[in-house]
Amino acid sequence: MALIKVDVVSTERSIFSGEARFVEVPGTAGELGVLPGHTPLLTGIRPGTVRIEAADGSQTFLYIAGGFVEIQPDRVTILADTAMRADSLDQARAERAREQAKALLEQQSDDIDYAKAQAELAEAVAQLQAIKRMRKQNQAG
Repeated sequence: MALIKVDVVSTERSIFSGEARFVEVPGTAGELGVLPGHTPLLTGIRPGTVRIEAADGSQTFLYIAGGFVEIQPDRVTILADTAMRADSLDQARAERAREQAKALLEQQSDDIDYAKAQAELAEAVAQLQAIKRMRKQNQAG
């Protein structure tokens, strides 16, 4: 079975390094599914979940908050602004952040940075989705 080398790094540290048979990445234009032999590609990524499927079928879920992905036929390198394993995310904190961002967006005031509030909302929603996907996989496995 052909495998692809995967490296996920944030500005602070390496989050994941290993081999996989499939990688799913939230690209800016939509979800990217990467198999060994993929056509070379460099694109931005949006906040979301990276799913890495190992040769044995086990899956790793990572939350990323944007950055870039470089895809080569034998390698996927994700350079993320922020990245962490989905199992280390705090669901209550993410829900509070989502509610705070929603409340800010509902206000009609000149003092609000709407772009920042929208970005915070997108990140909170992406964190909650990562948690949900990881839990769903754990229940199925």
